[in-house]
Amino acid sequence: MSTPDYTIPVNLAVHRAVAEKLGRDLSVYEEPDIVKAQPRYTGPFTDLTIGAFLEKEVAEHPDRDFLVMPDRGLRWSYAEFNDRVNALAKGLLAIGMKKGMHLGVWARNVPDWLTFMYACAKIGVVFVTMNSAYKSHELAYVLDQSDMDALAVIDAFRDVDYVETIRELVPESTTQPRGYLHSERFPFLKWLIYMGPEKHRGFFSMPELLLLGEHTDDVAVMEALADTHPDDVINMQYTSGTTGFPKGVQLSHRNILNDGYFIGERQHFTGADRVCLPVPLFHCFGCVLGMMAILTHGATHVMLEEFNAFLVLSAIEKERATAVYGVPTMFIAELDHPAFDSFDLTSLRTGIMAGSTCPIETMRQVMDRMHMPEITISYGLTETSPVFIMSHADDTAERKAETIGTVMPHADVRVIDPETGKICGPGEVGELCCRGYQVMKGYYKMPQATAEAIDADGFLHSGDLGWYDEEGYYRVSGRIKDMIIRGGENIYPREIEEFLYTLPEIKDVQVVAAPDGKYGELPAAFIILNEGTELTETDVKEACYKRMARFKAPKYVLFVDEFPLTTSGKIMKFKMREMIAEMLANGEIEAAPTYDTIAAQ
Repeated sequence: MSTPDYTIPVNLAVHRAVAEKLGRDLSVYEEPDIVKAQPRYTGPFTDLTIGAFLEKEVAEHPDRDFLVMPDRGLRWSYAEFNDRVNALAKGLLAIGMKKGMHLGVWARNVPDWLTFMYACAKIGVVFVTMNSAYKSHELAYVLDQSDMDALAVIDAFRDVDYVETIRELVPESTTQPRGYLHSERFPFLKWLIYMGPEKHRGFFSMPELLLLGEHTDDVAVMEALADTHPDDVINMQYTSGTTGFPKGVQLSHRNILNDGYFIGERQHFTGADRVCLPVPLFHCFGCVLGMMAILTHGATHVMLEEFNAFLVLSAIEKERATAVYGVPTMFIAELDHPAFDSFDLTSLRTGIMAGSTCPIETMRQVMDRMHMPEITISYGLTETSPVFIMSHADDTAERKAETIGTVMPHADVRVIDPETGKICGPGEVGELCCRGYQVMKGYYKMPQATAEAIDADGFLHSGDLGWYDEEGYYRVSGRIKDMIIRGGENIYPREIEEFLYTLPEIKDVQVVAAPDGKYGELPAAFIILNEGTELTETDVKEACYKRMARFKAPKYVLFVDEFPLTTSGKIMKFKMREMIAEMLANGEIEAAPTYDTIAAQ
């Protein structure tokens, strides 16, 4: 394998320089040798950046619908959307943002979520996606770990007041003027942006940024666009990965634009397609499988702020959507809705179901009752942009329910024995690994974790066990990693454990996966209390609800005197998984309530 010339990604170079002035440890800004040695695969479909690709699509069909939000009555053409993107991009440049800086968006699926992503792409600012369910504990972690320069937010989401949360973490925002923020806790953070017309002390409002952009010459954004490169990091998504706290996965224009194209190809997308997206944009499901597949085929977004089965069905009928995305529980909720039969879904043809295994009967109903014979299944990781295995539109219901499909074009996939390193043949179980243009540029400021994820031959190790048959169809059979997957949401036990350790009553805690008929898995916490202290299950859950996303809170809390150990003293988590599964099966503890629907996540 040849070793090409390599330079530190621009965002690391910029932040290293600032960190040096702040006296920070610079070692975290170095790329590991293993990443430096990887070849930079050329794009199999396009070498354009996302901003340049949008300009191309606008030139070819300016009046075609780009974004429609039926419940808002909003409709933007490609040209109208591009004008708004350029105005925002110029506004960001006007306040001082530059290539390589980091801008995070903390919001549900509002229209300007897209505006910020494309504006950042045009001027080379790294767009940091943030889970809308975050609370103060998680927000603080990402603000610090990402070296975030700017944060854009909406007002609130469910039980979290975003502005108030920022006030608590960044008290300086109440006394310092906008654009001149100096946070003691988050030294990189200089700009706060409110994605609405209201004025908040210390925040730029969306109208103000757009007005600044309107008074800035177009040449500014065009020069910035010309300075972007397909291998620049454009998107940083936080994932639990295979170990430890969430990691910032650095993805380039080339990574996600090309992956989006081939995802759309598997669905037979054209410019006539109208794709209903009720999935979160902050996740690869929304911003790559959705947005990038749509952009690369000149199609139309039919978007909802959050999942609601009735609104999804209404949007499909009203906008004559040809595709709809979701995790299996979303499709089940749509099929089970009392008004399902009153909607005309005959415009549907395809879509994507991902996140967890789909029961064969549900797959058949989606293909038949929802008129989606070309529904597809996809598999991948955030670290692989994300899809590297996907089913085909014309696969049978059995194949779509029982396999994850075949290898995507230009991906090099191997099944590797995790113990011996041997490459497995058909029918042999091993770890699913991928090499190709899809593989991330590394975890931000985590060189050791990056080196552990990508081997010496450039293969990204998924941590998932699987195998393939003689016809090249892959199946997932288990996981090496300790991840909990709740209805498509990745939950890493250590993150919950570290939070629970902040409760003074807790001496030790282990979080494992408990089986669940609806979501697949739910978090269960085994807790040893400090002597002389008291804590209830309700106390533990309420502490989590206040400072963590609700879906991460343990659904089961068991107080124990000791953990099962090996003879060498190592904790046997698999034993605890077996214990909780057995207790549920025997009725010793009550299963999580079924009313905990997707809408309450």
